[in-house]
Amino acid sequence: WALANREVVILVAVVLLGASIWTVTGLGTEFLPELNEGTMWVNINFPPGISMNESRRLSAMVRDILRNSEVVRTVTSKAGRPDDGTDPKPINMTEFFVDLKPPAEWPQGLTREKLIEQFSQKISVLPGVELSFSQPIRDNVLESISQIDGQIVIKVFGPEGDELRLQTEKVLHSISGIRGVGRAYIDRAGRIPQLQIEVDREKCARYGLNVSDIQDVIETALGGKEATEVWEGDRRFGVAVRLKEEERGIDAIKRILVDTPAGPRIPLDALASVSVKQGSLNISRELGTRVMAVGIFIQNRDMGSLVGEMQDRVAKEIKLPTGYYITWGGEFENQQRAMKRLALIVPVSVLLIFALLLNAFGSAKNAALILMNVPFALIGGIFALKMTGIHLSVSAAIGFIALFGQAVLNGVVMVSYFNQLQDEGMRTFDAVLNGALVRLRTVLMTGTLAMLGLLPMALSHGIGSETQKPLAVVVIGGLISATLLTMFVLPVVYFLFADKELAF
Repeated sequence: WALANREVVILVAVVLLGASIWTVTGLGTEFLPELNEGTMWVNINFPPGISMNESRRLSAMVRDILRNSEVVRTVTSKAGRPDDGTDPKPINMTEFFVDLKPPAEWPQGLTREKLIEQFSQKISVLPGVELSFSQPIRDNVLESISQIDGQIVIKVFGPEGDELRLQTEKVLHSISGIRGVGRAYIDRAGRIPQLQIEVDREKCARYGLNVSDIQDVIETALGGKEATEVWEGDRRFGVAVRLKEEERGIDAIKRILVDTPAGPRIPLDALASVSVKQGSLNISRELGTRVMAVGIFIQNRDMGSLVGEMQDRVAKEIKLPTGYYITWGGEFENQQRAMKRLALIVPVSVLLIFALLLNAFGSAKNAALILMNVPFALIGGIFALKMTGIHLSVSAAIGFIALFGQAVLNGVVMVSYFNQLQDEGMRTFDAVLNGALVRLRTVLMTGTLAMLGLLPMALSHGIGSETQKPLAVVVIGGLISATLLTMFVLPVVYFLFADKELAF
């Protein structure tokens, strides 16, 4: 039938190929699917300047909320991180590690997204709390990419602190209402009360004092300074002196007496202004330039289209002053880098396959016929992604590359047998018809075996299956279309090419 209705077969194949190309434009894109680690990492920011006792009290309340869920095994919390320069965090930033039961033990209908929503509603009632949900490995990966907790990170660079904060707040306000933005926040944007002592140089000069003299007094009174040492056997202990805690308030600091070269002691208040002002919680620099960042978590949308819409809106609504600029990072940066590499790898792979086929068959026509199977294999892979709702990711792209090999194998099996029958003296029509019938079993067995082998990956719901599923779905869908089109389209095209050769 296919050989008798060649125009119809070719038309159907071209329509399907065009439909798949149109469909791929509507596929969402992402770097990698989110991996279910079987745990949860809850990051909570309490109000800046919170005391240790208050942080401990609120953390206990959060732990109780998390532990009350029937799917939670254990909860561990940690306030702040060591101030060693690697990744310091103040005590108002508390992290909770939540160990979850296996999904098989969860109540029917409860998903990870619903669990996060339940926790969010209960924890958000606490005053001044900002929270985000992640997973331990994912959290470390995100922070290693851009040092910011977020799937998408918008960094705003500029020289002046207040203007930089203003522009960053504009960016946050611009993207907050976009569909798919689950949570957006400015990283460490809080302001904390700071004791600021501004020395009046003219007043100090009247009494014969230098600024360093005032600094020494303040350092000793507030921070402490080693005054002497005590020996206990062969062990030495430094003895530091400073004011008692109750004497380190702002009024007491103003009354600190400073010795002068002339003899009289002058209160600090007469030499400097002492006040409490709001200061930045954190000052970050990157490549020598001040930077503030907006971290964004995605909810119910693919990364590619979301970033595209955010970039359009930010470019339209925000005009940055001279010296200020924006960069986009996070997982999006990795996705862009991976797609650029794949854009190079895929054409190179196809060219290498063509070179091998040309060397094996000694005919550019046969090599081109076999490579024709590759775009037809894409049809099934693209439609499989669309039907399952899986986004186009690096994992799916690797599946397409693996699919190329299987599609080429089917073509080699068919074309080589057609050539063999023609070499034995059989007419082209009979060679194509008989060859397709004989090789039907081989092609079906090869494709079916590969599909059955990948079926467990496509249907799995275990830990780690999220990264395997796109690859398996692409290969299975592609093998279905490649097998069908190999049996119908390839013989027809081979026959048409052969007819042209005979005509000449």
